[in-house]
Amino acid sequence: MSASKERHYNFAFYNLENLFDTKDDPTILDDDFTETSDRKWTKKRFRKKIKKLGSVIQQIGYEDIGFPPVLVGVAEVENKYVLEQLVASKFLQKKNYGVIHFDSQDERGIDTGLLYRKEYVKVLEKQTHQVLLKNEHGGRDYTRDILSAHLEIQGRSFYVLVNHWPSRRAGAELTAPKRMLVSQRNLEIVDEIKTANPEAKIVIMGDFNDDPKSKSIQHLVANGFYNPMELLLTHESGSLKYRGAWNLFDQILVSHNCMQQYDNDFQFSEATVFNMKHLTEYKGKYKGNPFRTYLGKRYAGGFSDHFPVYGKFLLKS
Repeated sequence: MSASKERHYNFAFYNLENLFDTKDDPTILDDDFTETSDRKWTKKRFRKKIKKLGSVIQQIGYEDIGFPPVLVGVAEVENKYVLEQLVASKFLQKKNYGVIHFDSQDERGIDTGLLYRKEYVKVLEKQTHQVLLKNEHGGRDYTRDILSAHLEIQGRSFYVLVNHWPSRRAGAELTAPKRMLVSQRNLEIVDEIKTANPEAKIVIMGDFNDDPKSKSIQHLVANGFYNPMELLLTHESGSLKYRGAWNLFDQILVSHNCMQQYDNDFQFSEATVFNMKHLTEYKGKYKGNPFRTYLGKRYAGGFSDHFPVYGKFLLKS
């Protein structure tokens, strides 16, 4: 196979750290992100964040292959409007990204989404999958839906599942069963896909609020998925930092048939944390951490409290 008939594409995932508009939506808990809130989330700050996030997205993996990612899964977005503003912003407007988004019933009003470059990616089908969880009182615990999309690049069909699993806010061990349930929900969706298409190539990406060695992620690995990010979490690096320790909650997993070396025209290559120096705090006790928008209620003016991650895929024709 000649090199001229091979092309690399990057698939990315990025938690955008509370990308809210400035309007008060009475149906969700968005009060912290309005112009009159303690955080003073103004239109100027919103536009600045949109511009900064766009500058990051267009750089992800650029040094590797010479153009921005064709897919970007995102988390912590309030609605479709904020994503439309993002793809129309200064650094992305000429990249011709389309937006896939569904409103979920998450109590905070934050959703997942998927950006795709229309020049390269054809959307065959898109849908959202609810996750049924219960709280400690036996009532419904509303969380983020799983977004799935059936896509095509260069005539190659594949599926992407975009996730944002329940947080650890109430404690990692106490909340672990919820993340295991969402892990299992992903496998149910995978089974549905494979029933219709046994040879389907599937990418699962997201902010899992668990590390590669966590039981919920290992559950995916034990059921047909390869996690190329297991070795990327060290004492010195990850995708976010909490109380002085690195975590790698942001991950991209691929079905085993993406790993085949021979007779494979859609092949996974490698995964990377995009942690360029300009995305980090440059001084003080948080030096080296992701440069975030807010530190508590204090506006810092950064990008996000997570680094993006991306995977490289080789397509042969």
